[in-house]
Amino acid sequence: MNNESVVDVLVERGYIKQFTHEDEIREALRKEKITFYIGFDPTADSLHVGHFIAMMFMAHMQKFGHRPIALVGGGTAMIGDPSGRTDMRQMMTKETIAHNVACIKKQMEKFIDFSEGKAILENNADWLLGLNYVDFIRDIGAHFSVNRMLAAECFKQRMEAGLSFLEFNYMLMQGYDFLVLNKKHGCTMQLGGDDQWSNMIAGVELIRKKEQKQAFAMTCTLLTNSEGKKMGKTAKGALWLDAAKTTPYEFYQYWRNVADADVEKCLALLTFLPMDEVRRLGALEGAKINQAKKILAYEVTKLIHGEEEALKAQQGAEGAFGGGDMSNVPSVDFPSEKLGTELLDLLVEHKFIKSKGEGRKLVTQNGLTVADNKVTDFAMKITENLFKDGNFVLKIGKKKIYRVILK
Repeated sequence: MNNESVVDVLVERGYIKQFTHEDEIREALRKEKITFYIGFDPTADSLHVGHFIAMMFMAHMQKFGHRPIALVGGGTAMIGDPSGRTDMRQMMTKETIAHNVACIKKQMEKFIDFSEGKAILENNADWLLGLNYVDFIRDIGAHFSVNRMLAAECFKQRMEAGLSFLEFNYMLMQGYDFLVLNKKHGCTMQLGGDDQWSNMIAGVELIRKKEQKQAFAMTCTLLTNSEGKKMGKTAKGALWLDAAKTTPYEFYQYWRNVADADVEKCLALLTFLPMDEVRRLGALEGAKINQAKKILAYEVTKLIHGEEEALKAQQGAEGAFGGGDMSNVPSVDFPSEKLGTELLDLLVEHKFIKSKGEGRKLVTQNGLTVADNKVTDFAMKITENLFKDGNFVLKIGKKKIYRVILK
């Protein structure tokens, strides 16, 4: 590596939001190879695009020779993190959590090199689930000020709706995780989303009080659009990294259709393209910005799903919207025994729309096309004569396109 520091790269690309000790962190990351960690709670059997930015954060650090610990929260998931939430998380069984942990580990291995000790996977269930509560409260709880905890942003916004004592323990557990990793692996830094700031400071202070050692924390900006809203939400819910939950084509299309104002930020945070190229693409205007969006969509899809799937998604999009090869356009099977079904019922069944009311609105606005013909009848039925060579093309609005295949 050249003399450039990883902090310079992270700042230039827009990752860093807050440091606990900026000067000391810059010094440590320039002079030595440190061990750091990021935590991922296994609340689902796949990571989503909100986690992707944390993966990129880790990957940049690893490229500069620092050692990541990916901490999967098999223990903390038993409680649920109140940060950034207005309601309490659903409780999960140990079996569900174990299944989710196994799925998430596979996804992490795409981004982080775990070979030859270059990175470590840990599960906090290994030390949290066997704790004796009285011992834990005496040993760890004694170092936490309730007044300071109540002032933390992650708790403040929950106070009115009601914060359970169960969730109140979350900060102690996350602080304890950092202490355990510090003792076990010499981990001196925690990275995470900016919504974790209060929890991260708790760990830094716990290590100082218990071990008389310096520890650090660095937060990453959350992935938001130019209006300040979290990115990665689709009509079907979260934008998942698992191809079974969000297809590579849908994933590609999401990034292909981001707002012009968000292109440069997404290229900087979610690809490894050099910043000169990111700035060049981000400065394109008018119709030319579409070229930047195609590059963004391809690069991000390639990182998550591999080059082959990214190419297929790209070809599918070009075919769908450029009149080319349609073989890679997403398809749905339509059993012949369902002939006579209303088109809007099909759209609701496959979650292309939320309700028939939404479908009627689409029809009124000329937003629904079947086999190149605008749909004008709310009660239009799917009949055999719609299918040419066993399929027809369905367009929903300007951006969604599917092949409906007769089976």
